[in-house]
Amino acid sequence: MTFEFATSNRIIFGAGALSKAAPAAKELGRKALVVAGRSIRRIAPLLEQLQVQRINYVIVSGSGEPTTESIDAALEKARRADVDLVISMGGGSAIDAGKAVAALLTNPGEALDYLEVIGKGQPLRNDPLPHIAIPTTAGTGAEVTKNAVLRSTAHNVKVSLRHNKMIPDVAVIDPELTLTAPPPVTAATGMDALTQLIEPFVCNQTNPLTDAVCREGVVRAAQSLKRAFEQGDDLEAREDMAVASLFGGLALANAKLGAVHGFAGPIGGLLDAPHGAVCARLLPLVMQANIEALQTRAAESPALSRYKEIAGLLTGAVDAAVEEGCDFVQGLCDDLHIAGLSTFGMAPKHIDTIVAKAKKASSMKGNPIELTDRELGAILFKAL
Repeated sequence: MTFEFATSNRIIFGAGALSKAAPAAKELGRKALVVAGRSIRRIAPLLEQLQVQRINYVIVSGSGEPTTESIDAALEKARRADVDLVISMGGGSAIDAGKAVAALLTNPGEALDYLEVIGKGQPLRNDPLPHIAIPTTAGTGAEVTKNAVLRSTAHNVKVSLRHNKMIPDVAVIDPELTLTAPPPVTAATGMDALTQLIEPFVCNQTNPLTDAVCREGVVRAAQSLKRAFEQGDDLEAREDMAVASLFGGLALANAKLGAVHGFAGPIGGLLDAPHGAVCARLLPLVMQANIEALQTRAAESPALSRYKEIAGLLTGAVDAAVEEGCDFVQGLCDDLHIAGLSTFGMAPKHIDTIVAKAKKASSMKGNPIELTDRELGAILFKAL
């Protein structure tokens, strides 16, 4: 058995942890680029702390997922300001933007120079600037992953900028920051976290370290996601989901994902659909398709016993049947009011294109069994 495990140099977790962000920043730099989501008001407490620590800063903010154009604009502003530190605070999109900017600021050129498939695919030769990531949602685990998902509007696709050193130096996870997340955001991001715990656990490149965090994370998400959705001020439930999100990030960064994320990239590039909402709709359908394919074509696969273990972790039943895991996840989606993908404009005419693109996705290569075009198409049709 051989495996590697990489994560942030420092993880700070707990209610009130935000208060430790500025002191950590003071150890890393003197002038920060603060990358935020659409609401500058959300980062006001951080900015006050930076002022106390006498750290100068400039701000870039944006709504939605980062694009190659928005990253290039942030790079230009940061280079003019001569920053030596990046702090990202927001959802997964803000943190991905922070990772991309921190990496590109120390390397010449623009985003497309370093993106594969749609760009020049040049390697990132220089280490990124120091980066502190502060999530305000519980879902992506982006604060401990080594890639940044960028959307190219010109190419109508989402691609990843990836490097082992792109993992933020410091991850500050404060569950209190998620208390104001509205129910739809809580649902979508929470289901993304659950997906990122289940897929690495059943993927074709598991390891004991990721298995451990997946087991713990699945139990916490199963017992607390619905509570966080229905009672947003439940700090205990929010804390469980923050742990689940963090553990999902640790797992996907050090194992593999699967068909849910294999689909999510092409769908997100084609449609204006939130990543978490896509994952939520697809998760129970992919689980069912994988289980049926394994039972039919690979009955001895260890992934089947892992799906059975997932069913037990989700339901709390000692001897839960493998299908009970699918039923639990589908029931959770129903309780969270997860919408079909037709809500975002997906139609039967898109299925063949999405299947073709998904088969080439790196995440699809981690799926526990290779699904046929017909099986992949059936998943998408049921997801409409």
